Amino acid sequence: MTDITKGQLNRRTAMGTLAGFAAAMMLTGCGSSEEGAVAAPANADGPPEKPNLKLGFIKLTDMAPLAIALEKGYFVEEGLNVALEPQANWKVLLDGVIGGQLDAAHMLAGQPLAATLGYGTKAELIAPLSLDLNGNAITLSNRVWDMIKDDLPMEGGKPRHPISAAALKPVVDSFQAQGKPFNMGMVFPVSTHNYELRYWLAAGGINPGFYTPGDVGGTMGADVNLSVTPPPQMPATMEAGTIDGYCVGEPWNQQAVARGIGVPVVTDDQIWHNNPEKVLGLREDFAASYPATTAALIRAIIKAQQWLDADNGANREEAVEILSRPNYVGADPAVLAASMTGQFTFEPGDTRPAPGFNIFFNDFAGYPYYSDAIWYLTQMRRWGQIAEDHPDSWYVDTAKKVYRPDLYLAAANKLVAAQAIPADAVPQTDGFREPTAEFIDGLTYDGRKPNAYIASFSIGLKEGQQVTASGVSGT
Repeated sequence: MTDITKGQLNRRTAMGTLAGFAAAMMLTGCGSSEEGAVAAPANADGPPEKPNLKLGFIKLTDMAPLAIALEKGYFVEEGLNVALEPQANWKVLLDGVIGGQLDAAHMLAGQPLAATLGYGTKAELIAPLSLDLNGNAITLSNRVWDMIKDDLPMEGGKPRHPISAAALKPVVDSFQAQGKPFNMGMVFPVSTHNYELRYWLAAGGINPGFYTPGDVGGTMGADVNLSVTPPPQMPATMEAGTIDGYCVGEPWNQQAVARGIGVPVVTDDQIWHNNPEKVLGLREDFAASYPATTAALIRAIIKAQQWLDADNGANREEAVEILSRPNYVGADPAVLAASMTGQFTFEPGDTRPAPGFNIFFNDFAGYPYYSDAIWYLTQMRRWGQIAEDHPDSWYVDTAKKVYRPDLYLAAANKLVAAQAIPADAVPQTDGFREPTAEFIDGLTYDGRKPNAYIASFSIGLKEGQQVTASGVSGT
């Protein structure tokens, strides 16, 4: 068993192996659809029914658990023969999972939720494991950075962080006065990056726009126009002047620093502390047909997540070397290390400690909390992707249909029984995190009260409001 530091263990709620198994059994069957429930954890023992798997990923640092599970032999330990295939963009990856060309994938947390709701593409997908916490940032072009940096509050001769989007508002207003659009990039309409960028902008008094029914642009009433760009193409797109900034995962913010074309101004951990990022996404019917395969897949990835966070990041340099290979992320090791080894570079000469920028195992990073799913749903409603009001119970029911902690617990507790991971690495929870105000705007999020949370925003849809071609209507 890989050692976990005492400090890391103290951050976890202790629980025994038997309690963990009891929680797994209590949660068994949560979130099953009317068409057919995913197999209960009790049916997940035995050899994998489908040992040969093809998993998709996008070239980002947070695909690391998949690469490590392959390179360190964790897939093989679980009886799986896995091929990892990079995908051109998030739409291609999603279509691959839905169409069966991919068995599962490194997926945006919002994708299985949106697909289940029928936003964009209708499909019954589930997320039985969270791959990581944090890992994104917002970068501005040098031109825009030069417009705001002299007015930023300073601390120790460097800009004070987190930097509010309020600093960007005069620039956006100037663009509007000149009749020019202010353009920023994100990676997909239901990506964490879209919602984090929108959250940051709105917290600074900038409206990122609303989605009308059937619209994937989301620019109704926007002060800033947000558009989709695949992650590896972000730096080149900004350098060409097509966008003035972007929100993306690593290493593509550090790539802008290395190329001298942009400056990261805020990390997603500064927008929402320990926010959930990617998930393992797969079809519900795949998990139902191959329960032992699904359990083995989750176990292998949990082992890789533990390896990535073990011993205060002692394995991160090796992880950087692995990820730098062309068949994985394919970025320069120095660029990858600039964010993945406990630090984050905002601009040359401004590298700061960031031990939690990428979290894969600690702080229960792998557990798929219902409250995490509900947060994404609140943002979909806030910006019009969910067109109408729903009661709080609808948000909970939708989250339970897609996020599957029962499957996670079945896999994790088998690892506990085998002494492959410590018992207190598995949370004792009803699936909801405690309310938190660790957001850049200081607002409190309680996953049990989604409508109250939506109502707390000064910018965003309110109860009774809808977005039409002529604007926002309703009370």
